[in-house]
Amino acid sequence: MSAPQAPELHRPVPVRRVGPDGLTVTVEASAAECAAIAERMRLPAVLALSCRFDLRPGLRGVVEATGRLRARVVQVCVVSLDEFEAAVADDFAIRFVPEGEESDDDDPEAADEAPYQGDAIDLGEAAAEQLALALDPYPRKPGAELPEGHEAAGDPRLAALAAWRGGKTPQ
Repeated sequence: MSAPQAPELHRPVPVRRVGPDGLTVTVEASAAECAAIAERMRLPAVLALSCRFDLRPGLRGVVEATGRLRARVVQVCVVSLDEFEAAVADDFAIRFVPEGEESDDDDPEAADEAPYQGDAIDLGEAAAEQLALALDPYPRKPGAELPEGHEAAGDPRLAALAAWRGGKTPQ
């Protein structure tokens, strides 16, 4: 059995460093780390990645965090298949919890939870995960247009699929 591979962006912060007044940490990815993250996320490139975390201590080893992600990436347009540069910006909230202490809360408005092992949280991996969550799943190059007369809802292939599955034909 092989050892688990370290994340591309590894920035461990001991939980004990998060004192009563909190702690602010900024994670910036190097060019090599950006390239490795791009490969992992199957992006043509990650040009820059910076993520600020404002950490506050919680109960029983929980660390509450709010943060701001800023990145520049190269994505592939779903319409034209052209590569284009895009800015990514996201404000987020996350709770770092000791592994095995995750809640069963299904509230979609609640802060995401990220379990950690040992006595440190990996803010680098958290930054990479926040980038993955903030990426547009259907990126479209500015100005890219669907071919004239193409309407996804009226696509006859979708109607045939809906009929096969026993659904209604799209209108």
